[in-house]
Amino acid sequence: MEGDCLSCMKYLLFVFNFFLFLGGACLLGIGIWVLVDPTGFREIVAANPLLITGVYTLLAMGGLLFLLGFLGCCGAVRENKCLLLFFFLFILIIFLAELSAAILAFVFRENLTREFFTKELGKHYQGDNDTDIFSATWNSVMITFGCCGVNGPEDFKFASIFRLLTLESAEVPEACCRREPQTRGGVLLSREECLLGRDLFLNKQGCYTVILNAFETYVYLAGALAIGVLAIELLAMIFAMCLFRGIQ
Repeated sequence: MEGDCLSCMKYLLFVFNFFLFLGGACLLGIGIWVLVDPTGFREIVAANPLLITGVYTLLAMGGLLFLLGFLGCCGAVRENKCLLLFFFLFILIIFLAELSAAILAFVFRENLTREFFTKELGKHYQGDNDTDIFSATWNSVMITFGCCGVNGPEDFKFASIFRLLTLESAEVPEACCRREPQTRGGVLLSREECLLGRDLFLNKQGCYTVILNAFETYVYLAGALAIGVLAIELLAMIFAMCLFRGIQ
């Protein structure tokens, strides 16, 4: 009976580690996609140190889970106590790190609000100055997503550096202007009319809403995946300890 129980535990641990392996692969895939995605998401991430740290943490955790899922599978099949102990300790460390990251994300969630981005845009945006990484990032985002400011063109009325540099001769930056097609290489419909704030020639919708709508599905998917991975890690630790204690 004990042998049957141990055998059952071994295969259950193998199954959970296989899912852990797949979860790690998915986290790696999401992290890599965010860094290389050509639709502009990487520029949004690069604009916020908290977000870029989160992406690299996601990559690191995905890589470790990928490796440890593989080691856990090997340890379960071979019934190797050393591999199982190594697996348990590292899964515990990763579990605690992910839990800490989730708590930090909750604590610093105000850094991702509409008000935060509006305030930062007003303080730091310098218009077409591509030598400034903050302004260049915002220009890339506005051109890529066909949007203007955080809430809309009115945000630039309160962008102090932008107003100073343009001597208040432009209502919006060139990045807000409509293009055909809507890409960096696209032709402006009318630069002069756009800079004067004419509705027909500029993108009216704010970037916060546009980006939120574009990535809402991916955010919920990533959150569900993270919860699933945490649950699998917890179960894998329990099975690993049970199997470790049962091996002679």
